[in-house]
Amino acid sequence: MQTEALVRLLSGIWISVLLLEVNCTQQNPIPEENLLVLTAATNETDGFTRFMRSAKLFNYTVKVLGRGEQWRGGNYKTASGGGQKVRLLKSALEKYEKEDQVILFIDSYDVVFASDPKELLKKFQQTNHRVVFSAESLIWPDRHLEDKYPHVREGKRFISSGGFIGYAPSLKKMVADWDGKDGDSDQLFYTQLYLNPEKREKINITLDNKCRIFQNLHGALDDVVLKFEDGRVRARNVVYDTLPVMVHGNGANKLQLNYLGNYIPKVWTFETGCTECDEDLRSLTALEESEYPLVLIGVFIHQPTPFVTVFFERLLNFKYPKDRLQLFIYNHEPHHERNVKLFLEAHGSEYRAVKVIGPEEELDNAGSRNLGLDLCRQDAECDYYFSVDVEVVLKNADVLKILIEQNRSITAPMISRNGKLWSNFWGALSADGFYARSEDYVDIVQGRRVGVWNVPYISSVYLIKGSVLRTELTDKDLFHSLTLDPDMAFCSNAREQGVFMFVSNRHEFGRILSTENCVTTHLHNDLWQIFENPQDWEERYIHSNYTRIMKDKLIETPCPDVYWFPIFTETGCNHLVEEMEHFGQWSGGSNKDTRIQGGYENVPTIDIHMNQVELEKQWQKFLLEYIAPITEKMYPGYYTKAQFDLAFVVRYKPDEQPLLRPHHDASTFTVNIALNTVGVDYQGGGCRFIRYNCSVQAPRKGWALMHPGRLTHYHEGLPTTAGTRYIAVSFVDP
Repeated sequence: MQTEALVRLLSGIWISVLLLEVNCTQQNPIPEENLLVLTAATNETDGFTRFMRSAKLFNYTVKVLGRGEQWRGGNYKTASGGGQKVRLLKSALEKYEKEDQVILFIDSYDVVFASDPKELLKKFQQTNHRVVFSAESLIWPDRHLEDKYPHVREGKRFISSGGFIGYAPSLKKMVADWDGKDGDSDQLFYTQLYLNPEKREKINITLDNKCRIFQNLHGALDDVVLKFEDGRVRARNVVYDTLPVMVHGNGANKLQLNYLGNYIPKVWTFETGCTECDEDLRSLTALEESEYPLVLIGVFIHQPTPFVTVFFERLLNFKYPKDRLQLFIYNHEPHHERNVKLFLEAHGSEYRAVKVIGPEEELDNAGSRNLGLDLCRQDAECDYYFSVDVEVVLKNADVLKILIEQNRSITAPMISRNGKLWSNFWGALSADGFYARSEDYVDIVQGRRVGVWNVPYISSVYLIKGSVLRTELTDKDLFHSLTLDPDMAFCSNAREQGVFMFVSNRHEFGRILSTENCVTTHLHNDLWQIFENPQDWEERYIHSNYTRIMKDKLIETPCPDVYWFPIFTETGCNHLVEEMEHFGQWSGGSNKDTRIQGGYENVPTIDIHMNQVELEKQWQKFLLEYIAPITEKMYPGYYTKAQFDLAFVVRYKPDEQPLLRPHHDASTFTVNIALNTVGVDYQGGGCRFIRYNCSVQAPRKGWALMHPGRLTHYHEGLPTTAGTRYIAVSFVDP
């Protein structure tokens, strides 16, 4: 009998287990239409827009609570709060009666969906609980409650009020006892409820300990990495090997969410690139120019900077109607007053309005930038404020149109220092708020990842919506700080207000000049920039056809072994002549010359040596970079380091020194560059190679004659009969 009873007992147990397995197996999935997402958002911030975009991608049904209502829920950064959210939720739940109605209540300013409702409901159903809260590893707001928390074998132990999911009737029971104020702590309310064993069991609440549904970033930055799938990106928790359905940048981890949100869920993938870059654009193509947004351009000159004239030339060439542009120019540097004055005298009247702050007003960096913002803020017609530092080289004349059409609160065109990783944005911040390199920084700077990126810091050049200045960035002092420089202070204030800053590398915009070693002691100081800013120096001074010399066979041979090719721009020639005349210490043209070794010049000219104006190092660099490659092509087997014994500018005038008698040059080869134009600036002139009875009588401005020196090319300078002729001569040896 005992044996039969035992058999019946065991059979019953197995049957029960089997039935339980069958019931679990046959449990019907929760229909997606049963899910409703509730969120509290009194303002539509950039974070809210991001949240709604991700929700729309996965077809979540979202109802926003408190829209248009004043926020009275406190400041999470300085104290606990959020009671207003509980009140809004309690009120909203009154209309939901069905037992199978599932409600997800989630923060929206700092949350991104990473997957769809089907996965969310499946994971919720698998918990076998009526309510599931998100969890984290750090306790808040009262660490003294730690001992009251249930222990878990594995996973996060502490509750987070930032997100929870449950059946509507259970959520109603959960918030039924709420009678707090809007400024009271929602976190503390839910914590005390969860820590009450009786209520926890009665409502059937659990925590998402292993982040299968919710991923809170607070205290978990190292736990989360990006997981790139085919055309999709997930956040992967490497501790529990889970793929959360949503990511919450709670606490001080908004920046990490901004980084993840550049990819999740399908913002940027390796297969598609940037999927959202062309969404919500503000197109200007259908507008008449008179209807273009009004832009205030703030130009800032804080230090001696090279190529300021070029900056204003590029500003003038923006492809944007000037009657829709206003200028605010702040110049702290007396050296550049002439640049500003000449630009405004020539073109100031073309703009809608101009305001200038000069060195005499003694306004500091932060104060000038605050003033620029406020000029736009106070003008109801100001649609955008475009801030640009004078060291920014904006080569893309469409930059304003491109940034406006991107339609973001703050957008910066990505620029970097030529050949370096130094740029005008940071991909991440260190714990003390300074620069840190994000994992994607190098790829963005080098253009291997192209898009519009949410970043924590921008500088040098950016566009701000005027509406943002009037509604969110209303503080009139955004740039002053006791510990941060003005740009860092501004970005910190923007982050505090939840205003996103984006940098776009979708187009080539330009670069940033180096302002190191910027001399101000010459007339044309840009001539000295060949080392610090070689690309800008080349664009300013090297002939536009120089790069075509070999490919298009632009080198001419007017006489045997004499080569003639373009080298200097019109500006380069003019600057060199004007620099020498400004220096003014022309030699007397006598044989006695203390400037050269031995003190005797066999064939003297009226000239100024490059070393007299401290240009010899720059000139040697010019010869090495631009003359030596031509030499090595034209004289096969000959290689030069472009060292020169003499380099100088010669002046020929009929009543001073009109010509030069026949002679050999004391060089291996000579470079002779015409610096002005025959028939315009002077008459006559030229060079005759006596041995070959061959002359170049109409040298072209900016073109170089290159010929052997010591042995074969005995030559003379032909008479200048009127005006003044200038040439730059270099005696080059290996």
